[in-house]
Amino acid sequence: MPTRTASAVERLVAAGAVVVGKANLHEFAWGVTSQNPWYGTVQNPRHPGKTTGGSSGGNAAALAAGLCDLGLGTDTGGSIRLPSSCCDLVGFKPSLGRTPTEGVFPLCPSFDTVGPMGTTVADVVTMWSVLTGEPIPPPRLAGLTVGLLTQPPSVGGPSAAVNDGAKMYVERLEALGAHVVETAIPDPPADTWPLFFHEAAEAHRATFPGRADEYGENVRVKLEEAQTVEPAEVEAARAAVQAWRTYRPEVDLYVAPVLGIEVPPVDCDELAVRIPATAFLRPFNVLGWAAIAIGDLQLIAPRDEVVLGAALAWEQAFGSGATG
Repeated sequence: MPTRTASAVERLVAAGAVVVGKANLHEFAWGVTSQNPWYGTVQNPRHPGKTTGGSSGGNAAALAAGLCDLGLGTDTGGSIRLPSSCCDLVGFKPSLGRTPTEGVFPLCPSFDTVGPMGTTVADVVTMWSVLTGEPIPPPRLAGLTVGLLTQPPSVGGPSAAVNDGAKMYVERLEALGAHVVETAIPDPPADTWPLFFHEAAEAHRATFPGRADEYGENVRVKLEEAQTVEPAEVEAARAAVQAWRTYRPEVDLYVAPVLGIEVPPVDCDELAVRIPATAFLRPFNVLGWAAIAIGDLQLIAPRDEVVLGAALAWEQAFGSGATG
């Protein structure tokens, strides 16, 4: 049971938000399907039979069902953007450190972010303004150079397959004054997964493996794997992350799909889909950049204001929420 209210929640309540409840999610926010062995699997109101995504799938389901106006989630490897896409919503992952994480149980502090979810870009941007104390950025796409990503950088394991899903947005981006070019982001200098596993293991050190039998099988398998990472691998991964975060893109903004695959069925094997489903998501947690999902449209940049300004311009031109 929590002993305090998270700073992000306190800021929203102070601004007049009303907390109506806590949403179900993947156990310990470590998974992409919101299959929770203790509270049940979250169902998708927009697409019955398909997963809501995760980990913040309960927020997405509550928003899609009209049970609330806003949602507050966490995104360590796609956990806001993935469920927002699966449920045809809007979800924003701020750049690392822009929103407070105090009072949130950590998954991996080097990648954890807290961010807003909603049915419109405008609502999400308003929440971001409250969470950060920064003014709402002006809408802007005109004059920006937008890089079209068809293959994400690899942060560990085999490279993802080419996905041309974002090409459908090019004509509309250019109609709003953006200049779209095909581009790529270089891979980090080494595998970054060992740092993720190490920090996850540290977050659970007090209860795992000592109380391993109290965990659900899905998260238990991941924590068991996390115990096998060698210290030298962790340090190499940490150095790779630090080096990669010095990369400065040659474009102002990126456009990419959210999902690297079709939306999986609600009863899928999470361990089988989690890597391909987050291929276009995890790299930007590692880089620490900002990214927003508007349905399956993903806009990415190092700075929050660039992403949010572009998203507002998109919504003003083409309507709220849906990308079609």
